[in-house]
Amino acid sequence: MGMKMAISIPDPVFQEAERYARRAKRSRSDLYSQAIAKYLARHAPDAVTEAINQVCAEAGGPMDRFVAEAGLRTLEHVAW
Repeated sequence: MGMKMAISIPDPVFQEAERYARRAKRSRSDLYSQAIAKYLARHAPDAVTEAINQVCAEAGGPMDRFVAEAGLRTLEHVAW
């Protein structure tokens, strides 16, 4: 069980969401909940950093010296 709330969205967006929920056999609550979760994940800088860190941690193993040096040389030429 989660928090109940009322929101206002444009009619065309609501109608398209309703059609999608019916086709996907998902509840309206599930659709909106998943959409907000994905939006937050894409727009939260900490979440992006955490995802990158997780991928790096899962890759594991020692870093190849050639790859590390090539990466550093490439970064030297990138305009920040």
